[in-house]
Amino acid sequence: MEIIAILLICAGTFFYLTGTIGLLRFPDFYSRMHATGKSDTLGTLLSLLGLALYTGLTLTSVKILFIAVFVFLTSPTATHALLRAAFDSKISPWTKDGKDLRDGEVRRK
Repeated sequence: MEIIAILLICAGTFFYLTGTIGLLRFPDFYSRMHATGKSDTLGTLLSLLGLALYTGLTLTSVKILFIAVFVFLTSPTATHALLRAAFDSKISPWTKDGKDLRDGEVRRK
């Protein structure tokens, strides 16, 4: 059981790492939020599940599983709210040709 727990924690750490790389490498706010929102949710769930398995069937593991459910429900909602606020604030997505997707004009750099 400890080996499975360690593998889950390592998998969660891998997804945290890929989310960080996406945050640093992607060109605009929308793609960065997509990378971090997806990978942070999955990384957190895997890490918490590994911790719950590592502690065994105790009150602590039940609390960890409740935290995992809470993160699973709130993290995508928070990411969506941030992206919606950015869209409402007229932050335009990045394009290769530099055109603003909202009104078709070329953005100033």
